[in-house]
Amino acid sequence: MYINGAWVDAQSGETFEVTNPANGEVIGHMPAGGAPDAEAAVEAAHQAFKTWSNTTAYQRADLLYRAWQLMTERAGDLAQLMTTEQGKPLRASRNEVNYGADFLRWYAEEAKRVAGEWLPSSRADQRFLVLKQPVGVVAAITPWNYPISMLTRKMGPALAAGCTLVLKAAEATPLCAKAIFEIFHDAGFPPGVVNLVTALDPKPIGEVFTSDPRVAKLTFTGSTAVGSMLAGQAAGNLKRVSVELGGHAPFIVFPDADPVHAAKGAAALKFLNSGQACISPNRLYVHTSGADAFIATLTERVGKVKAGNGMSEGVGVGPLVNEAAVAKVARQVDDARDKGAAIPVGGSRLSDGDFAAGHFYAPTLVTGVTDDMVIYREETFGPVAPVIVYDDVDSVLDQANDTHYGLAAYVYTQNINTAFRAFEGLRFGIVGINDVNPTSASAPFGGMGDSGLGREGGHEGIAEYLEVKLGGFSI
Repeated sequence: MYINGAWVDAQSGETFEVTNPANGEVIGHMPAGGAPDAEAAVEAAHQAFKTWSNTTAYQRADLLYRAWQLMTERAGDLAQLMTTEQGKPLRASRNEVNYGADFLRWYAEEAKRVAGEWLPSSRADQRFLVLKQPVGVVAAITPWNYPISMLTRKMGPALAAGCTLVLKAAEATPLCAKAIFEIFHDAGFPPGVVNLVTALDPKPIGEVFTSDPRVAKLTFTGSTAVGSMLAGQAAGNLKRVSVELGGHAPFIVFPDADPVHAAKGAAALKFLNSGQACISPNRLYVHTSGADAFIATLTERVGKVKAGNGMSEGVGVGPLVNEAAVAKVARQVDDARDKGAAIPVGGSRLSDGDFAAGHFYAPTLVTGVTDDMVIYREETFGPVAPVIVYDDVDSVLDQANDTHYGLAAYVYTQNINTAFRAFEGLRFGIVGINDVNPTSASAPFGGMGDSGLGREGGHEGIAEYLEVKLGGFSI
């Protein structure tokens, strides 16, 4: 772990294995930290905040720029490590490293854009000044599915704002986190400004993060169940909270859209990271007029997706994170099949030959999906594309909004009126209009409802780490 500028073991001396999800091989060991380690990290961040919060925006920007440079220089090694530890295809890992580095560059620039303002008063002898200051120590918890970019998406704005932080990495991907903290160390960040704790059992760490009075803010990316629990605990201690949680994204193909073009977009997005993405489309709504062409194209595309070890050439889908993930996907597909859905492609676990020791599920297409099926209601987080054919254009937005989640949605249409009606009518924080990649370091990312609170990225991202202070001056 990395605490107060030094690499340390857990106080208990315990460690845990890190394995490759493609073949089960042990690829490393990391400290199994506990509450005492988290408390030590929080204390280091608390002490460092006094100095770090008083550095200039230009000083913080210079260090973030240096971290971005180092991350870019080490991109190849980081991508190799990510594929080995997390499983995604090497090309996807390279893309994620570049995406993650963009957050450091964006917030190096954004650090210098934090500004206050003068406000008018009704009194002639009074002036108001608004000042923005860092909230304090930030506790961050990051997921395994994007084990590098989810770190920098939190660290970049927090550090740019003048906060110090303690990060608890996902137990499945701590080696990627360690590699990122090596970059921050080599970039010259002062001791205590960034701290890393790792654990096999995350509960004691979370309890420290949500209860310790020295922690001013909690930021979490992960499941809705865990995020809701942590947000409730943190709110009970009046901590600032931002959480990016699960999703159940609709993908709507309107009658005027090109169904072949839409199907190609759906296939490209659905199997990204083996479907293990919170913005992955989970309900593909296609109008009856284009259903045959859409399904035919999707069937062809899904049939060509190659599953396997992410290091192998041509692999489009890697392993799932663990056996529980495979079981969840299998349960949803089996339920749909039992209730009358068709499975033209895939529909089973891959367990023969090179797949035997890994956590693989075949790229799958499910058609004839109805609202009584589990897959219609639950987030899948796997390589399964469920297609729902609809007739009534006027009700499809209501169908899409029929979920407690509200992270991402996708729309294919060639009509500007339809596009705006969908954009304004969908209750989701991110809407891609003929666009399957509506994300960037410069754009706000976040959801509504059970998909979370707050935004990451863009101008909004740094605001999550700033307090607004008002000064009233009588002259």
